[in-house]
Amino acid sequence: MKDTRHARISLGVLLAAALVLMTVDHRTGGASPLTPLKGVGATVFGAAESAGADIVRPIGRFVAMITGAPEARRRIEELRAENGRLRRDLVAQSLDRQRSAQLRRLLGVAGVAGYRIVPAQVIARRGTPGFEEAVELDVGAADGVRTEMTVLNGEGLVGRVVQAGRSTSTVVLLSDPASAAGARLEGSNEIGVVHGVGSDGRLLRFRLLDSTAQIVPGRRIVSFGSQHGVPYVAGVPIGVVERVEATPGELTRVAYARPYADLTALDVVGVVVQAPPRDPRDAVLPGAPRQAEKEKKAKARGGPDREEAQGTEEAPGREGGKPETEDAPEDEAAPGGRDDVPPEAVAPGTRRGGI
Repeated sequence: MKDTRHARISLGVLLAAALVLMTVDHRTGGASPLTPLKGVGATVFGAAESAGADIVRPIGRFVAMITGAPEARRRIEELRAENGRLRRDLVAQSLDRQRSAQLRRLLGVAGVAGYRIVPAQVIARRGTPGFEEAVELDVGAADGVRTEMTVLNGEGLVGRVVQAGRSTSTVVLLSDPASAAGARLEGSNEIGVVHGVGSDGRLLRFRLLDSTAQIVPGRRIVSFGSQHGVPYVAGVPIGVVERVEATPGELTRVAYARPYADLTALDVVGVVVQAPPRDPRDAVLPGAPRQAEKEKKAKARGGPDREEAQGTEEAPGREGGKPETEDAPEDEAAPGGRDDVPPEAVAPGTRRGGI
């Protein structure tokens, strides 16, 4: 538009008209004649503003998302890391509770039998020359561990130490085919030898030296012990007989037993660094304390009561008139569940295997 005299006059007239309209509208207030005109303008311009906002709003959100993406990504990573840490803490707490329970059972067994032990933790399952099934512990010569020492857990016999480094040691499991340990039937002097048969540690072969001795499923086996307790101390629970093989004409009898210790899932164990002064016999067998209490009450009454005597005649697992002791739940009868553990059960000056 050219800057001409006519244009300037038109602009001046428009400005004057605007001033007049604004003055009239202000002076008349709500009764202003321009009210309908203002409503029309508000409607027209409001629709235009709404349409413009609908167009601009997604663009604004997109720009805000782009500019805030690094911060959002950082926050997401922080939340993921926090969730991972919480999950690890929950798993660690669960493992700590399990290991604490295993350690209490282990110290209970050691306290009842009189073993002095070094608690340890299984850190790896490994093979070693001459043996197929072995594990590595986080204790060694610095903790008082030597070769040919007995290893057990809160349930029963695990194996023996075959190598001892400064801070670690290797244990061959009782389930290894090359492993053998002297064993005895509970409540008797019938002895034999327990051999590993592999089978993922589920069964042990028990060869009873006397072929005429009676042995039935359900009988329990404990370690017979070696001279000076090397490599095996006496009285450690080994397992329960599951089946007996027919061996007519042979000089020995063969049975297969389920080991008390789960040799496929070992965690907390103990190395016996000093054998007890006397053989604990069947003192730490699961259920043995309850049976001993029954016998004590029977003697106090002057003999076994009638119901127990009848049970003796009918019990399928008896031998020589002695009823088979029924396994009691571990938490109720097993001495490994005791908390009143004498301090001498743990060798002084030794660490607890990282537990």
